[in-house]
Amino acid sequence: MAALPLAVSPPRVLADVLPHSGARDAVLVVAGALLTVLGAQVAIHVPPSPVPITGQTLGVVLAGAALGARRGAASQLLYVLAGFALPVYADGEQGVDVLVGATGGYLVGFVVAAAIVGRMAEVRADRRVVAAFTAFCGGQLAIFGLGVPWLKVAADLTWGDAIHHGFTIFIVGGVVKALIGAAALPGAWRLVARYRDVDGVAR
Repeated sequence: MAALPLAVSPPRVLADVLPHSGARDAVLVVAGALLTVLGAQVAIHVPPSPVPITGQTLGVVLAGAALGARRGAASQLLYVLAGFALPVYADGEQGVDVLVGATGGYLVGFVVAAAIVGRMAEVRADRRVVAAFTAFCGGQLAIFGLGVPWLKVAADLTWGDAIHHGFTIFIVGGVVKALIGAAALPGAWRLVARYRDVDGVAR
């Protein structure tokens, strides 16, 4: 009697399209951290805010969506820890002092945001433009939810100043990043669907 073929589970996130192995996961976590490092190279200062506009949050949400909650969060934790010894933060900064400073809450928020977006991607929120946009906005709000109170305390600001300097001036950029992600991820899934049968992917 011929053996029945083993069922192949459809990929939950983009990273699952690749053959599974521990080495693969390690490489993907490092790649997710490097994506955020690249985003940190784009830093625009808007005085008097001590928090620069960067490309980091785009890297965070893309890493979370592509890797899933566990690996996405791990990639951002690796990024934060790497910054203790390497100049990978915005403006080439490094050290524990950055984490406990005005921008530290945003760095911690990267880990949380990647986990949130990754979880939403695991339930296929990254496969439709509107759902992906919502997920990426939610991830960025998580970053601000930690970053703004941290900024208020670290920089000794009023709530009004902390919200303005740490959130309001970033709204337009955040929406643009969410739109980029909302176009990129569903597009990536469509490309995957051309080369293999991926259950639930729009064609």
